[in-house]
Amino acid sequence: MPDVTDESELDNPVWSCLTTRHAHLARGGPLAARYPVEFSPLGGIPAGAPDNVEALQALVGVGEDLSVAGAHVPEMPSNWETQHRLRIAQMIRREQASLPEGGAEISVLSAADIGDMLALVDLTHPGPFRNRTIELGTFVGIRQHGRLLAMAGERMWVGEHREVSGVCTHPEARRCGFACALMGHVINRMLRAGQIPFLHVDSSNERAIALYERLGFVRRATFPLVHAKRIR
Repeated sequence: MPDVTDESELDNPVWSCLTTRHAHLARGGPLAARYPVEFSPLGGIPAGAPDNVEALQALVGVGEDLSVAGAHVPEMPSNWETQHRLRIAQMIRREQASLPEGGAEISVLSAADIGDMLALVDLTHPGPFRNRTIELGTFVGIRQHGRLLAMAGERMWVGEHREVSGVCTHPEARRCGFACALMGHVINRMLRAGQIPFLHVDSSNERAIALYERLGFVRRATFPLVHAKRIR
């Protein structure tokens, strides 16, 4: 069984992931790191000192965007335009009981599905998803009559903690139980691998939080997220 007592790295999840499990993808160094733009806009710093902010800025070109969340979210310099700022809840599922996966036909998504995945993300806005986000983990979906109606997958990976991400359902398919079925599939896969599921959600999205609580997640922390664009 994984050690569920040490969760300290989750306090700064992006930085923790980019300096361990996803270090092979990271752009940056000891002061700041970010994902390549085609994977994710997420970046992180180990501390809020000016040197860290300067190093983070050096990783972002003019016209590019960046999201920072966790223990150290800096005030961006004047050459940045803040596009949104919010509080996100980090939720964790410490219990080991498996979940039902429903009766829907679930399939593993691949590079051939990226166009449909991006279209679903544009419609539902579950969070950042880029052309190569699918390479960060396994994503699964539900199709009906050829249309991708729902999906869910994996993104960050911190120690034995694996992030559930990209959960979204087409508006025409809501209340069909697709999100629960897909999350059950993703979470059960994590449990079989000895991993502890966690996720992030807008702290004001009470409907989603209530769903996650029904699936066994509890709130672990709340911290800020800022998404900004470098304008010069």
